[in-house]
Amino acid sequence: MHNIEPYFNWEKYYIARDDVRSPFHNEVYNLVQYTHDIYGYYIHPLWDCIGSETLYIKILYIDYQRQFAIIELFGEWNDALHNDIMHLKRNVLDVLINHGINHYVLIGEHVFNFHASDECYYEEWFEEIEDGWVAAVNFRDFIHYEWKKYRLDYYLNFGGNLEIEEWRTMKPNQLFDMVNTLVTRRIG
Repeated sequence: MHNIEPYFNWEKYYIARDDVRSPFHNEVYNLVQYTHDIYGYYIHPLWDCIGSETLYIKILYIDYQRQFAIIELFGEWNDALHNDIMHLKRNVLDVLINHGINHYVLIGEHVFNFHASDECYYEEWFEEIEDGWVAAVNFRDFIHYEWKKYRLDYYLNFGGNLEIEEWRTMKPNQLFDMVNTLVTRRIG
């Protein structure tokens, strides 16, 4: 697990630690000593801690004018034991929402498990971005199943044409434009 790095090719466009509005502004990374782990397995030090024991993230890109963020996730999304959505909402999303971000592209190909609890934080997030949306790109099918089972598909857009394998070949604005078109068609 320590070899799985967050996507870094967009650093020429955006770096969260250099963004004064980012929850990770001035974050310091020790590339020599690994300190974070998930269930005893060390993870790459460039993943950002959100306060969860099992879920880490990397904000890959934010465009404040266009009001969107692209966030890559890593680990186990465990709302049942660790209330990961609460950590994500309080420590990251609330900051971004306060800066006007209301469109979220979540990249989930490195989320290996999901355990649901209640939907209150998803509902709160959904209500606070009233003109926006949340799109979950490249999450695994069994996670889609869990989201549907716990009715989180009311708050999250996922599956189908949101499986965008070639997202790394795009620039951030291209990915957002593609996802925005797909989600707008679904909602409209």
